[in-house]
Amino acid sequence: MDADGRVELRQLRCLVAIVDEGSFTDAAIALGVSQAAVSRTLASLERALGVRLLRRTSREVTPTGTGLRVVAHARRVLGEVDDLVREATSGHASLRIGYAWAALGRHTLAFQRGWATAHPETDLQLVRVNSATAGLAEGACDLAVVRRPLDDRRFDSAIVGLERRLCVMASDDPMARRRSVRLADIGGRTLLVDRRTGTTTTELWPPDSRPAVKETHDVDDWLTTISTGRCVGMTAESTAHQYPRPGIVYRPVRDAEPIAVRLAWWRDEPHPAVQAAIELLTALYREE
Repeated sequence: MDADGRVELRQLRCLVAIVDEGSFTDAAIALGVSQAAVSRTLASLERALGVRLLRRTSREVTPTGTGLRVVAHARRVLGEVDDLVREATSGHASLRIGYAWAALGRHTLAFQRGWATAHPETDLQLVRVNSATAGLAEGACDLAVVRRPLDDRRFDSAIVGLERRLCVMASDDPMARRRSVRLADIGGRTLLVDRRTGTTTTELWPPDSRPAVKETHDVDDWLTTISTGRCVGMTAESTAHQYPRPGIVYRPVRDAEPIAVRLAWWRDEPHPAVQAAIELLTALYREE
């Protein structure tokens, strides 16, 4: 324990080494230090915690009941530290892509399979984070799928494709009998939106014919409320592929501009796989 009262990683490594090796002598060999250093380090850890962690006899060293619990915690802490070091020193080993509501729609599976084939050395993980940057600002991902521009100068982005705007309604809504709808058909309705992450604003309509608005912040709540018939919604086409649901129908809005799908990343520290992800996604959207 240092002067500030903190347990040190070297103390935890020492404790785990003693338990794993079975003796102070073997722990010293494994750690590359003297047996006296192992004894001093363990003693400082026991003083810091105020408990006895090991029982020593002439034949063996065994953890106390408290020692067993501390060793279990120590293994978890050391494992997380090792993961942190691997992540920091070889970030290319994995690629985390965040998204708020829908990932890549109909292209999600093709992207996952295409990535695994072309880049088997880089593990791909899709992470859902319902924030304006889809987890990028929070550090939850390396790349983010966003469907509106990010004004934050810390981030850069590239458009990889376009998606149609769809109107979402209850399956027994009168508009559900149509193949498509117009913005004017929605203007007299109540529109359920997510201002934080959504792509729909009342600016899509002229000032004198804008719909009433209610807010939500969760896609499941959004769909559940719409299914009651009290509200309708507008969303990117990808949502229809990711969230098909009984009692809900999606219809194209034929006079609404499409939505640009962007990949965003940290401007000053881009992941090495940024360009490869952009190229693969652009190709998938282009094929469509």
